[in-house]
Amino acid sequence: MSGKKIVVIGAGIGGLTTGALLAKKGYAVTVYDQAIVPGGCASTFQRRGFTFDVGATQVAGLEKGGIHHRLFSELGVDIPKATTCDPACAVFLPQEKEPIMVWRNPHKWKEEREKQFPNSEKFWSLFKLLFNISWRFQSRDPVLPPRNFWDLTQLTKALRPDTFITAPFTLMTVANALNLLGLNNDHRLKTFLDLQLKLYSQVDTTQTALLYAATALSVSQEPQGLYHLEGSMQVLCDRLVTALENHGGTLKMGYLVEKIHTDKGKVTGITIKNKKKQQIFREEADQVVANVTVNNIAKMTENLPKGYGRRVEKLPPSSGAFVIYLGVDRSAIPANCPPHLQFLYDYQGEIGEMNSLFVSVSKPNDGRAPEGKATIIASSFTDTSLWWEKTKIEYEQLKQEYTSRAIARLGEYFNLNSDTIIHQETATPLTFAKYTARENGIVGGVGQRIETFGPFGFAPRTPIENLWLVGDSVHPGEGTAGVSYSALTVARQIEQLRLR
Repeated sequence: MSGKKIVVIGAGIGGLTTGALLAKKGYAVTVYDQAIVPGGCASTFQRRGFTFDVGATQVAGLEKGGIHHRLFSELGVDIPKATTCDPACAVFLPQEKEPIMVWRNPHKWKEEREKQFPNSEKFWSLFKLLFNISWRFQSRDPVLPPRNFWDLTQLTKALRPDTFITAPFTLMTVANALNLLGLNNDHRLKTFLDLQLKLYSQVDTTQTALLYAATALSVSQEPQGLYHLEGSMQVLCDRLVTALENHGGTLKMGYLVEKIHTDKGKVTGITIKNKKKQQIFREEADQVVANVTVNNIAKMTENLPKGYGRRVEKLPPSSGAFVIYLGVDRSAIPANCPPHLQFLYDYQGEIGEMNSLFVSVSKPNDGRAPEGKATIIASSFTDTSLWWEKTKIEYEQLKQEYTSRAIARLGEYFNLNSDTIIHQETATPLTFAKYTARENGIVGGVGQRIETFGPFGFAPRTPIENLWLVGDSVHPGEGTAGVSYSALTVARQIEQLRLR
């Protein structure tokens, strides 16, 4: 047993994974979270027999060799039961009745691309090349961005001759690649890519780093894939809680970490508030792992270097989400409805603010709805500033406006009426701020622009000694697989400190 005391802030996927890995190594680990249910944006809630996934609705990395398969095997817990999402998504462009089907089978997906986007295969071939190289590179567990000699050695060990093929593309966006290949006038292709990239990188083709996009938009194909968990997303969190506790770690829910304390550039502990008893106390720690946004860590940390704080302040605002949760009769769901759909309603409007919706639909007998019923979860990106500093009446009016528009939009595809809708509930950036404590209720990461992805992004190793950042603000980005990689990186970095 190492005897080192580690505090983890936040019981999301990243925090639970880091805590479980370190507990297995013998560290004294306590995970604190201000909510009442672990999981953060990957948790669930129940209403009238329905189980709703709060945010994340699909998982990557469950296949053999995938990040979750690797971690669950190491932690000694069972892989959750799941089915592959095939298609991964059905994308509807404005005024089009037939969707673009993002098939898991590479041959079917190639045929779909050729039908939907003629003369674009050179672009997809480039994507495939960059994805294959980047995936092999990431599977060797590089540390990005490196901040000391050990980090650099781990990065160097992950390099291979083929890795350098990606070098000329490191500073390119997806739009740059489209221009290079003479596809910049293919408005339909660009719109499809904008829609998909907004889900995974927060930004569109003009800003998303090409290397990131190649991975994000290719991971849904075999032999990888996206998965629909049986039961709910909470199953993933429950497995990680089991692993944490099996290895001697402690999870404390209902505890808000208000401050991270430092002394002479080194972390010393945290100040915590017991929300139920309204008690505030301080706890010392040898290491602090923060599963929060980079915006949160900048506000919580004492004596943070000014340069780091200024960099956070200069970040473009991250998006929030408006989400509507519907419990419906199964008759509301069209036959052969894919589990995930994406709709764009107007080419002229922006992606978000109810001009686009990402929709997840439960499957029969998947544990999310009673027999003969189903759940529909639809989300739209929104500017968080629209929702704050409003009176209660103004806020409720805006929420009702968004709700009405969402129901109307969804009613174009689903059979929604007073007979088929059994339960209806919404969430706004204020809701996410309340239940996840994410700054301003933002969702996703910092945006995978050139200046914030991979070697140019925020590092898990912060400028404060023994203070670590995991989650969607650091490499390799958002999604359950991405935050799990960040957790693995930090667990390795902390263990290296003990062994040196």
